[in-house]
Formats: sequence, C-alpha cells, structure tokens
Amino acid sequence: MAIKQAKPVQRTKMHVKTGDTVQVIAGKDKGKVGEIVQTYPKVSKVLVKGVNMKTKHVKPQQEGESGRIVTAEFPIHSSNVMLYSTKQNVASRVCYTVNEQGRKVRMLKKTGEILDK
Repeated sequence: MAIKQAKPVQRTKMHVKTGDTVQVIAGKDKGKVGEIVQTYPKVSKVLVKGVNMKTKHVKPQQEGESGRIVTAEFPIHSSNVMLYSTKQNVASRVCYTVNEQGRKVRMLKKTGEILDK
C-alpha cells in the first residue's frame, strides 16, 4: 500500500532496519511489539506489523462487485519505536561496536545482544 510522501527534508540514518523486532514507545499503540515490514528513510518512518491499524473503505472496481472495508497497517515515525530483545523481553537503545572480523555491528545496550550477523 503506497503512502503519501511528506516533503523529504533529508535522508536520515535510522537506528532500525527491515526485519528488526521493535516496541512502540509513544502514541496510541504504546507497548505493542512487532516486526518492521518496511522502512521509509526519506520521511524517517517505519511500517510495523500489527501497529497503527486503520480502516479504509474501498469502492467497487467492477460492476456487480460490492465495496469493502480493508484494515491495514500505516507507517509511524521511527523515533516512536525502540529495538526489542525477544530473548530477555526488554526494549533497549542501540550502540555500535566492532566484532572480531572488524565489521561495525549494532548491539543492544541493556542486554549486549548483537543484532547484525
């Protein structure tokens, strides 16, 4: 589902990536945990599975077809999510460290869990 793009200010580096498990820390869905389905770096938004559900009325496309109501996830701002450790069930900030191979990887501050492989 395409979203209406806001005016892009500048492409920002986000602390989350597609596939990360996050917890919502602000808004109507505060406390919910879900996986990031898609990221929109130009507007600094993320699409989280099961969060910010909205109903949309869809008109019938063909004659004889009836209209329907579709519920779908809509993007939320990336600052409203925090990385979540599924092993210890705790949300944490992210820090960057260098692993044994010399690669820069993301790590959860509270648990020390490495996110990037």
